[in-house]
Amino acid sequence: MQKEIAVQLYSVREYAKKDFINALKKIADIGFCAVEPAGFWNIRPSEFKKIVNDLGMEVCSSHSPWARTAETLGEVMDLADDLDIKTIVCGYGAADFKDTDAIKRTADNTNAMLEILKRNGYDLMQHNHYWEFQRIDGELKYEIYRKLCPGVKYQIDCYWSTSIGKEDPREMLKIFLDDTVSIHIKDGAYHDCSGYTMKDGILDCKIDLLPLGDGELPIPDLIKLIPDRIKNIIVELDYCNIEMFEALKRSYNYLTSTGLVAGHK
Repeated sequence: MQKEIAVQLYSVREYAKKDFINALKKIADIGFCAVEPAGFWNIRPSEFKKIVNDLGMEVCSSHSPWARTAETLGEVMDLADDLDIKTIVCGYGAADFKDTDAIKRTADNTNAMLEILKRNGYDLMQHNHYWEFQRIDGELKYEIYRKLCPGVKYQIDCYWSTSIGKEDPREMLKIFLDDTVSIHIKDGAYHDCSGYTMKDGILDCKIDLLPLGDGELPIPDLIKLIPDRIKNIIVELDYCNIEMFEALKRSYNYLTSTGLVAGHK
């Protein structure tokens, strides 16, 4: 089954601040099949969903709500219901994966959320950055974490899974594929982070992100690995070296013209 192209709306946050509805129209005009919101910019979530549907797109998943602690899940579940989604996302900062003790604390927090969400009929998926794919004594931090909270599902950001050029994204995806329910794709040049200044485990620089197809990520190989149960390939550009809508259009054209995914145009 061919995948459909979606976009993480964090990519267009600067436009959304000024005119969110117009930004959504531009996304639809490019041909995207689905969106993943990251904030609603003063639009009610239920109204946001209607606008998206009226533009011929779906809400495939959402980074709003974002699960943080067990004590705040009531509002999170209510918002998920407004969007008609049953998979809620979480994610953590570099300090939460700093060392083994930090990973254990993070896993404890995730397990507490998992228990409540499962009881109420929701799944929990985790979104990664590059620090989860760093290693401790040769072992991936994310594998240490996975053993401590086996119930969590994953939204794998394939570019960050390279740990900025240190890991093969195909091998990283294979490790977590059985528990992966969502995919993010961005592209760019690979950099060995040893050449950069690190501050509290975070790179003190910006990685060069590019329109999909212009960088080094082996996108065709990755998409071939993704099982049929995952419907959407979600494009996310945290920022880009060119104007964002142009970057998204070029990313859309690359993925659809090569037959890697289906779009609306």
